[in-house]
Amino acid sequence: MRFAWIDLREVPRPQLQAVVDAAVHARMAGVVSADAELLGTLPPTVTRVLAGGAPAAVPAKKPADKGDKEAKADAKPADKTPTGAGVDLLLRKFTAQDELDALAAENRAASGTPVAGFVDVRDDRTLQLSCVGAMALPYTVIHFADPTKIPLEIVLAAAESAEGKLVTVVGDLEEAAIVFDVLERGSDGILFTPRSADDVFTLARLLEATTPQLELSTLTVESIRHVGLGDRVCVDTCSHFEEDEGILVGSYSSGFVLCCSETHPLPYMPTRPFRVNAGALHSYTLGPDNRTNYLSEVGSGSALLAVGADGRTRRVVVGRAKLESRPLLEIRTHAEDGRLVSLTVQDDWHVRVLGPGGKVLNVTELRTGDELLGYLAQDKRHVGLPIGEFCKEV
Repeated sequence: MRFAWIDLREVPRPQLQAVVDAAVHARMAGVVSADAELLGTLPPTVTRVLAGGAPAAVPAKKPADKGDKEAKADAKPADKTPTGAGVDLLLRKFTAQDELDALAAENRAASGTPVAGFVDVRDDRTLQLSCVGAMALPYTVIHFADPTKIPLEIVLAAAESAEGKLVTVVGDLEEAAIVFDVLERGSDGILFTPRSADDVFTLARLLEATTPQLELSTLTVESIRHVGLGDRVCVDTCSHFEEDEGILVGSYSSGFVLCCSETHPLPYMPTRPFRVNAGALHSYTLGPDNRTNYLSEVGSGSALLAVGADGRTRRVVVGRAKLESRPLLEIRTHAEDGRLVSLTVQDDWHVRVLGPGGKVLNVTELRTGDELLGYLAQDKRHVGLPIGEFCKEV
């Protein structure tokens, strides 16, 4: 479960209280501050992270010619960062292996507040140090000096089996979205400094952004007819489709058919596992956030839902949409409740839809009584958005 910590240290003072209130209201996972008194005012529903203080105390090595008392006297004094009942976690910077070892030793002692580490990655040495930290600490907060995400990929790979959490510092909400997608897994969490309470609520929506599990329905074919020349759209995405995946397309906003990708071998064409020969340009297709678009509106950068035969979904990005004039075929089906679901596609054997169990069906070989997979929407649509109004589509 991805999470976010709100960093209060550089929030403009006039905005500070509003940001604090928003962080609590939006149920942010943590709040970072150098002010222990401020953290003490926060409820225990948020992880209160106290930042600052010197790096962890590094014990001096005991010389061979000194006794235990003298060796202890040579040790660096322990960090006196104040803590209180309102602090759940300390955040201390480490810049070298001995400082990291000291942080890990504090956590092993389990005699005080748990300690997280902060490391600034600027070169290969600090990158390798961050990898070790991610394996050794309960939380490792990393600031990457350069905009490339390759160092983050390296840390994620190195810490794949780590029990601790990786928190990446981000400069804005756009970077937060990118960080959560790196290597498909992404950083466990982010550390973000908002400019206002609005930024906090926008971040909360980003954290909640998931694609739903859909309940697919069985549709029964009642007629197939050739309707002549028209424009159809091929949707080329930036992702590979699985063999039982496609996108939902329909002539009416109340129902969709699961159109198959070109993942399966074709006798006269190479497979194109990123493509769905989707349907006529007037058709609706379902995207994230329960929003529809006409196929005519879909283009480079659009987001759609890839849907599996079991109803699982994921977000895919469109690389391009290709519109061409082709002979068209209208497929009319009905659901168990009698609802009409219609789909108009290119009239060609190479165009396919999916049936129950992910069965691949060529559209020109469909017969009355054949069963397809589809999705029945509960809402009418206006400009793609669900709306509770009277609307009849024929």
